[in-house]
Amino acid sequence: MKINKINIPPVNPYRANQVKAEQLKEQAKMKTDKLEISSEAKQLSEVSPLTIQRNEKVQQLKAQIESGTYEVDSEKLASNLINYFRK
Repeated sequence: MKINKINIPPVNPYRANQVKAEQLKEQAKMKTDKLEISSEAKQLSEVSPLTIQRNEKVQQLKAQIESGTYEVDSEKLASNLINYFRK
C-alpha cells in the first residue's frame, strides 16, 4: 500500500508566536509620540535683551536691599499708584 502526500501545508508550531511578536512590534511603532518644535517657538525660547536687562536690574536692587542702601522715593510711588488706579 502506497500513501501519497496530500496537499497538507507544513506545520510550524512557532509561527503563531512569530506573528504575535511582529504584531506587537508594529503596534509599538504606531504608538510612539513625535515632537517637532517650530522655528518661531525656538526664537521665543531664546533669552531676549529685555530679559537680560531686567535680570541685571533685579540683581542690582537685591544688592541694594541686602546692603541697606535702597531707598524708596515716596512721592514717585504715590504718583504712580494714583495713575495706576485712575485707569
